[in-house]
Amino acid sequence: MGKYVLHRILQLIPILLFISIVSFALIRLAPGDPVLSFVTPNMSPEDVERIRQNMGLDQPLYIQYGLWLKNVLAGNFGYSLNNHRPVLTLIVERLPATIGLMGSAFLLSLLVAVVLGLISAVYKNKLADRVLSLLSYIGISLPGLWFALILIYVFTVQLHWLPSMGMRTIGVHSAWDVIKHGIMPCLVLCITHVSVFMRYIRSSTISQLEEDYVQIQYAYGSTRRTVLFRHILRNVLLPVITLFGLSFAEIITGAFIVESIFSWPGMGSLGINAVFGLDYPLIMGMTMMSSFLLIFGNLLADVLYGLADPRIKTMR
Repeated sequence: MGKYVLHRILQLIPILLFISIVSFALIRLAPGDPVLSFVTPNMSPEDVERIRQNMGLDQPLYIQYGLWLKNVLAGNFGYSLNNHRPVLTLIVERLPATIGLMGSAFLLSLLVAVVLGLISAVYKNKLADRVLSLLSYIGISLPGLWFALILIYVFTVQLHWLPSMGMRTIGVHSAWDVIKHGIMPCLVLCITHVSVFMRYIRSSTISQLEEDYVQIQYAYGSTRRTVLFRHILRNVLLPVITLFGLSFAEIITGAFIVESIFSWPGMGSLGINAVFGLDYPLIMGMTMMSSFLLIFGNLLADVLYGLADPRIKTMR
């Protein structure tokens, strides 16, 4: 497994290099000119051109990319054009908030989906299964933006139970305050993934319940709970781990939208501000960090696959 992980890590290098080339070209070719943010009515064309030179935007595209890549390899992601601070510092400051939100959403999605999926499979075609199936279809169909606005209207505007903006209340430094601020963003990220995970777990559990080893365990006197959680659950988790890697991208992109709606101080709101402000260095830094997180998510899914099924480690 160690050699496999090392091999996969080495594969990250050409992938990230390719992503950086495409992203750099697309960002530079996009409409807009960041120099205009620094231009005043009293500036002469010479002053504007001097600003462009200071920002390095007067060089050909391949030279700009070469200089950027050289700085990145030296650990320098450049300075934000709007915040006038190192890009890496800005990302590191915002990364814990995004990871905390994403991690909470993942854990909650998996825990809830496993329980509901097993219940739905055990009570196949009965009332509990039909209710859970209906709820899962509704969850899959819910638009995230609409659901976020509904939560804000109900729990903030009408009931005054939960705050709708930020990560902390000014002057309050308790953990419960952070949890209250994160409940609605976490629910928006969870709702679709719980529904999808639950459907896969239900389908996989139903097929496992028909296997011979389940009947053998019942013949040995094992209870339903023992069979479900000790024998079936491991086999059921394999497709869920695959979904985990595939849905990592959706969680990250969804976090960008959710963070903007709830003013969550993470990478999402930072990235949105960078795009609107044409902050090229910050956009590139955000793109590379997001790409790394996506690739790391798939690598983590492969490692978890090997831990869940030792036969996979043997083949590798």
